[in-house]
Parts: sequence; structure tokens; C-alpha cells
Amino acid sequence: MFAMKVVMGVDPGAANLGFGVVRVEGSHMVALDGGVIETAPSEAPEKRLTRIHKALSELIEWHEPKAVAIEDLYFGKNVGSAMSVGQAYGVALLAAGQRGVSCFAYTPQSIKQAVCGSGSAGKKQVIRMVATLLGLPEPPRDHAADALAVAICHAGGARDEISVTRMPKPGGAEAARAESLKG
Repeated sequence: MFAMKVVMGVDPGAANLGFGVVRVEGSHMVALDGGVIETAPSEAPEKRLTRIHKALSELIEWHEPKAVAIEDLYFGKNVGSAMSVGQAYGVALLAAGQRGVSCFAYTPQSIKQAVCGSGSAGKKQVIRMVATLLGLPEPPRDHAADALAVAICHAGGARDEISVTRMPKPGGAEAARAESLKG
């Protein structure tokens, strides 16, 4: 008999933070919850982050996940956007850490590989595969789909004892070692 596990996935963002909660029993996965925590760009940054923290904390308390899997930060050309995503990422780590929940980071490519079988899969393909893998009657919203994909990625490789590690980028300089998220 397989032990049941609950994994929460997070797609970090200050304006739209996606969350997805998946229950895993053996090789069977079911979506328990998913959605988007939205904040207004006109709101002060500290208020936006407080709202995100409060919402994530309530979700973690309610679902009691064994692990929180977070999409690793991708830095494009927009530094301001990257900063706000990084702040939301940190708030997600804090909410999980305050409740003693282990956190794991996955690159977008490794998430796509786990969900679709290709690290270069498009957004629509990821959304369709998330709906298929979880048996959803309709595809989830964009950010919620990304968060559910992160949860699926982690759940597919989850073991009985989960440690707090940053997953190495495939083929990158970090591939030879895993780096702790705890400082």
C-alpha cells in the first residue's frame, strides 16, 4: 500500500501567484485545489506581499502539504519584474518555512520535461497535459496550470523522505550537485 502525500506547487508572481495542490497515492495524482492569488499593481509592494503570504499560509495550513515545489526564477530583460517575482518567491519560501514544510525549486525546462516529456513544450501543451494527468474536466487557468505542473513535477519524483534541495539545471554547471535552499 502506498502512503498518501500532498504537494503544493507555486508559480511565483507579485501580481498573479499561481498555486496548485495535488494529492499523490502511488502513481495516482488528483488535484485538490488550484487558483491564482491576485494583487493590484497600484497596491504598495509590502501590502501585496503581505496578502500573498497570508493567502499561502492559509492554504498550507488547510492542505498540510508534505512539500512545496516552486518554479525556479527565470530572469529576463525586465529587472523590475524579476525583482517582484523574486520577492513573491521569497514570501512562498517563508510561508512554507514557518510551517516546517520542505521546499524544492524546479526550472521551467525540468517542469515541462516532467509533465510533457519535452523541456521545450509550449504553454498550451503544458496546460492540456496538466488537465489530462489530473483528470480535470477543463483546463486550469494559466498560472494555476503552471503551479499544478510544478506539483506534478515534484510528485513524480517524490520519495518518502523529502529533503530541502534546489534541483540542479539539466546539463548545467549545477548538475553535479544539489544546493540547499536553507542558509
